Amino acid sequence: MGIMDFIKGELLEIIEWTDDSRDTIAWRFPDNDAAIKNGAQLIVRESQTVQFVYLGQFGDTFGPGKHTLKTENIPVLTRLKGWKYGLESPFKADCYFVNTRLFTGNKWGTSNPIMLRDPDFGIVRARAFGTYDFKVTNVQTFLKEVSGSDHDFRVDEFADTMRSRIVSIFSEALATAGVPVLDVATRYSELGAALLPLINPIMGTKYGLEIDSFIVENVSVPPEVEEAIDKRSAMSAIGNLNDYVKYQMGQGMASGEGGGGGAAGMASEMAIGFAMAQQMMQQTNLTGTPPPLPGQPGAPAAPVAQSPEILDPATVARMLGVAEADVMAEIESGNLAAKKIGSAHRITRDALDAFLAQ
Repeated sequence: MGIMDFIKGELLEIIEWTDDSRDTIAWRFPDNDAAIKNGAQLIVRESQTVQFVYLGQFGDTFGPGKHTLKTENIPVLTRLKGWKYGLESPFKADCYFVNTRLFTGNKWGTSNPIMLRDPDFGIVRARAFGTYDFKVTNVQTFLKEVSGSDHDFRVDEFADTMRSRIVSIFSEALATAGVPVLDVATRYSELGAALLPLINPIMGTKYGLEIDSFIVENVSVPPEVEEAIDKRSAMSAIGNLNDYVKYQMGQGMASGEGGGGGAAGMASEMAIGFAMAQQMMQQTNLTGTPPPLPGQPGAPAAPVAQSPEILDPATVARMLGVAEADVMAEIESGNLAAKKIGSAHRITRDALDAFLAQ
């Protein structure tokens, strides 16, 4: 090898980057300690930007195309190097290729709950996760603040670096947006679009990036808050409490066994108790004094509740506001017709109506 071949081998004549990784954001051209030849060809492909760095300072920036590296088209580098008579000799400089295409499907999420001021729950802790798409818009800011002098900066390194920063900005933006936690589930796409104008100014200024789409896939609250939401939903489903008590009373009467025992009898007794308490409260509000209890002088007759066609003595006693022994006495005297089945008595609604009509 002659001296000219050796010198030629030490000079870079073509600088280019054929990226086939699909996940590399920034790549430093490996010069192997070789100088760049005066008049060397720089090839920049679509979705690429090249940034020269000389002694830690940013030099010239090149977009897509074929560029000849001469004094007239690298003025910044010429000024930094201080060539008095122009760029006539080989020079040394770091050459960074930055991929400016859109990187899609990057995941983000809160490692710890974030504190939010919610109009429904006050202060609430929430977790969130989703995906986002981004691209580099300011190459110098990105190289300075994010990738640094890394010779091969990839998306996975970016995710580790930026996840906490994304979450921090998201938390501030969500607090500023003032969207209630209960409304977030129905407004995921709307929320992501609303957060973009709040996120992008910070991302562009601090990191030289632009978030093209920000998708919120889920916002969850602690289990105790979820239980409170479920209880609120259950109460909304019940609707009118008075109607619900009447419904429970009818169900308890329909399924009650002889003697009124069991859960069904208890539900029926509680329902009647609620109805009587409500009636007493209404009368107290009207007269200023509580009404007499059933059985006391001046007490009104207990209301006859709606019942099914076949009744037992305990149910009839509750309907009439008397003791079950009184009902059994009327049955044994023959005044109230009843059918004895085994040791239990059953009274039809028609028989009870006939008895009351006497």
